[in-house]
Amino acid sequence: MPATIPPVLTARAVLLDMDGTIVNSDAVVERCWRAWAVEHGLDPDEALKVVHGRQGHATMAALLPDRPMEQNLAENRTLLAQETADTDGVVPVAGAAAFMAAVAALPHALVTSADEALAQVRMTAAGLPMPRVRVTAERVGASKPDPEGFLKGAAELGFAPGDCVAFEDSEAGITAARAAGMPVVGVGPRAAAFAPDVHVPDLTRLSVTAHADGTIELRVAGPAA
Repeated sequence: MPATIPPVLTARAVLLDMDGTIVNSDAVVERCWRAWAVEHGLDPDEALKVVHGRQGHATMAALLPDRPMEQNLAENRTLLAQETADTDGVVPVAGAAAFMAAVAALPHALVTSADEALAQVRMTAAGLPMPRVRVTAERVGASKPDPEGFLKGAAELGFAPGDCVAFEDSEAGITAARAAGMPVVGVGPRAAAFAPDVHVPDLTRLSVTAHADGTIELRVAGPAA
């Protein structure tokens, strides 16, 4: 169970996962990965438990551990092309538009397991602005749950990891952010099971206040989710 939500979180920068956190792309993810799982003789429901938060080749390696990584990388390129071409059902997470507007002038970055092309397509489909600073799949050597992406995001913004708050929805993402030394706001139903520091069902209950000393106050309204 997540900890009781404190009335206020304080940070100097915000690091945002994309899928499941600010963009709801579950419909596309499920279509593509169910088809892939069936093609490889795997249980689609079990495969979907592993998919979220990771780069595709890392998911394939977890599901088919004896397969050469070269094959995973090749199939991931095909799957990425399918996901990039499919925007049916891609929508913003509730409250995401207002939240992104609130952090637009504040230090923030996107840290996603999607590549640049997929991130651009999904952010556009959801009607959300693309952060200037972003760490996409091409920019890291290791997928979440490795902390590399979050550490790079913090460094590019010029802040220590402990001065950042990460927003995540998946086990892999929450593990990565925690390994980077950041408090984690878990967003949505998946996140609740992985003990984030704070859990919210969506982004509608968050308010953002910037202070003159450079701190960012994140206030969560209402009781713990």
